[in-house]
Amino acid sequence: MPQISSYKELRVYQAALDAAEQIFELTKSFSLEERCSMTDQIRRASRSVCANLGEAWRRRRYKRHFISKINECESDAEETRVWLELSCRCGYISQEQALGLDQDYDRIIGQLVRMVDTASMWVIPPSKK
Repeated sequence: MPQISSYKELRVYQAALDAAEQIFELTKSFSLEERCSMTDQIRRASRSVCANLGEAWRRRRYKRHFISKINECESDAEETRVWLELSCRCGYISQEQALGLDQDYDRIIGQLVRMVDTASMWVIPPSKK
C-alpha cells in the first residue's frame, strides 16, 4: 500500500466527495417546500461522510476513536441512501440517478467496512521513548 499522507488522498474520501457534489447539484431542482427538510437532510448526510473521514484521519492515534468515526461515516452513508430512495419515490430524482448514487454509496460503505477491518494498518503507532 502506498504511503498516504492525507485523508484527501483516500479513494473513499474522493468517492464520497464526488457523490456529495452530485447530490448537491441534483437537489438544486427539488421543490421549494423541500428546501428545509429533504434537501437539507440529504446534503448534510452526504457531506457528513466526507467531514467524518477527515476527523477520523486526525483520530488515528487511538484505534477505538478512529473506528468510531469510520462507523459514523458508514451511518451517514446509509442515511444518504435512505434520502436518495425517498427523493426517487417523491419524483425529485430519476430511478437511474438514485440507482447510480446508491451503487456509489454501496462501494463507499464497503471501503469504510474494510478500513474498520484493517484499522491497525491506519492507526499511528505510539512513539517509542
